[in-house]
Amino acid sequence: MRLEISVLSKPGGRAANEDAYGFWAGAGVCFCVLCDGAGGQGGGDVASKLAVSTALAWFRDSPECSGAAIEAALGSANRAIMQQQGTESRLANMRATAVVLAVDASRRSAAWGHLGDSRLYCFRKRRVVAQTKDHSVVQNMVDAGYLKAEDLRTADRRSALFAALGQEENFEPRIAQPTFTLADGDAFLLCTDGFWEYIDEPEMERSLERALSSERWLRAMEVQVVERGGPQQDNYSALAVWCSEPTGGKGDNDSTLGAATTSISL
Repeated sequence: MRLEISVLSKPGGRAANEDAYGFWAGAGVCFCVLCDGAGGQGGGDVASKLAVSTALAWFRDSPECSGAAIEAALGSANRAIMQQQGTESRLANMRATAVVLAVDASRRSAAWGHLGDSRLYCFRKRRVVAQTKDHSVVQNMVDAGYLKAEDLRTADRRSALFAALGQEENFEPRIAQPTFTLADGDAFLLCTDGFWEYIDEPEMERSLERALSSERWLRAMEVQVVERGGPQQDNYSALAVWCSEPTGGKGDNDSTLGAATTSISL
């Protein structure tokens, strides 16, 4: 299976970018991690980068595409952040959201999980067939019927989370079950709230229909995000994965910075 991975990550209207991402591929599997930091005074970027590096290190040691593996990797990242919180006062309140995608080429399967309000969307035939659900106060209001789903992006306290990396309380990652059987042409989008807040699901689908590559898909969506975000826009990051039949040899790639687009044959 060939994976085309494209990434963008921008500070938006903020002075610093507290988002982080990374991916690793080898032994027939690929793991992608995207995080959004919180905590202020530099703590957010420390938390997000630490979460990405720790989760990918866990996957390198145990390259397994399963919900249990994703939960264990996120647990390792959570412990690493909490340990780092005690080293400096400015890091005491740092947190991070996280979303993880694991792909097993030999079994043609995918698994994913998340904590917080960074999201994963799964597309088949250019349509959303699965997406994660935020660990947020507003999402709970939608679930309880107090708020319409279409109002979630503009609701007061939309960014108020009840779960994130960096805390023992409510550490319950949501893991997609069972694993997802892949088909040629499937696509995934991992993104932080600074990205999905400004583009809805039908617009994602329309952009995907017109795109000729994963990078062009991201760039087309970014145009809408920037137009709507305004001068005070939050950091925004997105990672796209396109699945297709292999065209070359095996790849073994490791990136926490990443090129705009990377092709991996597993």
